[in-house]
Amino acid sequence: MTTTKKIQSALISVFDKNGLEPIVKKLHENNVVIYSTGGTETFIKDLGIPVVPVEEVTSYPSILGGRVKTLHPKIFGGILNRQDHEGDVQQMQEYAIPQIDLVIVDLYPFEKTVASKAPEADIIEKIDIGGISLIRAAAKNFKDTVIVASVDEYELFLNMITEGNGATTLEQRRLLATRAFHVSSNYDSAIFTLRRKPASKRIFLWKF
Repeated sequence: MTTTKKIQSALISVFDKNGLEPIVKKLHENNVVIYSTGGTETFIKDLGIPVVPVEEVTSYPSILGGRVKTLHPKIFGGILNRQDHEGDVQQMQEYAIPQIDLVIVDLYPFEKTVASKAPEADIIEKIDIGGISLIRAAAKNFKDTVIVASVDEYELFLNMITEGNGATTLEQRRLLATRAFHVSSNYDSAIFTLRRKPASKRIFLWKF
């Protein structure tokens, strides 16, 4: 079985849209079905590119002030299913779960929010839940799923799909997954470092 996989579907949900446009256009050129949420969905629509709202998949709108958008079995099933596993294939069909071959997500700017001396309530809202879960799920399943976990990976990924005509190799997916786990590790470490310090000292933890 070939380890090179053509991307046919993508979930894109990012905070920072810088550098996203050429990727979205390249995916569209390759007839990739794009799922998205909120501001990213609007951004893609404004480019004149078709996009499927995630809520059409989950049958749930964004709820709890945006805290819950993508946390749903139909999203995570689409990311985590093993395409060569008979039981997974059957359940994907049984529960009408769409395949998701690519996840592009970046995390809420937690450290920048802390550095801005924002109130604690604002800092807490910048602890990303859905994004970090998407990163871990896609990175875990790198055999079948591509993960782009940071704007820092946009150029690399665009080069990959341009040279590969919309496809990626196993080694490319493994590389992106490794980088994704580095992103998630640093993010969690930043949150832990802040929370373990007395409130009076928290604002001095971040150096840029």
